[in-house]
Amino acid sequence: MNAVTMIEREKRFCAHNYSPLPVVLVRGEGVWAIGSDGTRYLDMMSAYSAVSHGHVHPRIRSAAVAQIDKLSVISRAFYSQPLGEFLEALCRITGFDGALPMNSGAEAVETAIKAARRWGYRVKGIAPDQAEIVVADSNFHGRTSTIVGFSSEPAYRADFGPFCGGFKQAGFGDIESFRQVINANTCAVLIEPIQGEAGIRVPPAGFLRELRALCDQTGTLLILDEIQSGLGRTGKWFAFEHEEIRPDAVILGKALGGGIMPVSAFVARRELIDQFNPGSHGSTFGGNPLAAAVGLEALKVLEEEGLIENSARQGEYLKQRLNTFKCPAIREVRGRGLWIGIELDRPAKPYCEALLQEGVLTRETHENVLRIAPPLSITRDELEWGLERIIKVLGS
Repeated sequence: MNAVTMIEREKRFCAHNYSPLPVVLVRGEGVWAIGSDGTRYLDMMSAYSAVSHGHVHPRIRSAAVAQIDKLSVISRAFYSQPLGEFLEALCRITGFDGALPMNSGAEAVETAIKAARRWGYRVKGIAPDQAEIVVADSNFHGRTSTIVGFSSEPAYRADFGPFCGGFKQAGFGDIESFRQVINANTCAVLIEPIQGEAGIRVPPAGFLRELRALCDQTGTLLILDEIQSGLGRTGKWFAFEHEEIRPDAVILGKALGGGIMPVSAFVARRELIDQFNPGSHGSTFGGNPLAAAVGLEALKVLEEEGLIENSARQGEYLKQRLNTFKCPAIREVRGRGLWIGIELDRPAKPYCEALLQEGVLTRETHENVLRIAPPLSITRDELEWGLERIIKVLGS
């Protein structure tokens, strides 16, 4: 079956909630994805950071196959061998006391919201049904109705209301705007340390430190959504490490599944994790043995194969090369590690389409930002191969 037929079949039967580029991918090998006609494409998007280890990483694949042959899904109604080991490793790496495993990133965000509200009522003493969570404008935390309800992006909200209350917005990177909206009913600040879908927006230096201090002063939780930015994407385990702070909790996903399956987790200090009791929250698939085995191996690969150090090293080179390239269309190059946004003075999608013809896969975000986020395993030669084509397309 040719690519045209496959594309038309997907269009016929799949809801049109995405607008894919016209290529059918059938196989992956490390940083490369192979099309149905055999063309090799350098993946400079990594499925929004979900494929940080590269496609079909042999160690992660082996761990998944070995677990599939033993036990995959039993629900949390029973104990399983892999889950405790996985969460112990996750807590060691994050420095937190406990975790609640889920599947998608949005589910983990919902978990964080429930934990923060319970903490607000039971620990901070907020009056019933009065707890508020402060978020940043231009945020992206997922697609559930609760989450899009506190988005500032009209397209995410259109005709999905009515939305629940309990959220206030402040300006991303503007500490004074956070100071103005936090009050006695504020239980938490929920924020991305770097905003991904908003265009790889990095806050001013010192902002997260100031936000941490503000939360301490007001008795407010600081919860960081590191679903895209975490697990090595920015050149450190977590983006908050660049400012040498500690949040009260962190939300993880995407790369936690090793590019094989959805795995997410809400990881926090004991006082937050202990807000949950039997029956208060759950997921049939969350923390299943297969997910735990894959998540554990994904963490081991990041740690043992030097992928985080490689992200820092190659990311510095990537940003340096892009900053020295002079192109009238480029407004700004920003980001950390192997997570770079090239803001243009025009729509970015045509450049993505041109890059596809050059053998490079990426997509625009926020209309005019070209996203560059290859797997963390990329070599200097592979990165240079992609850079040559990016520079060619931007300069044409």
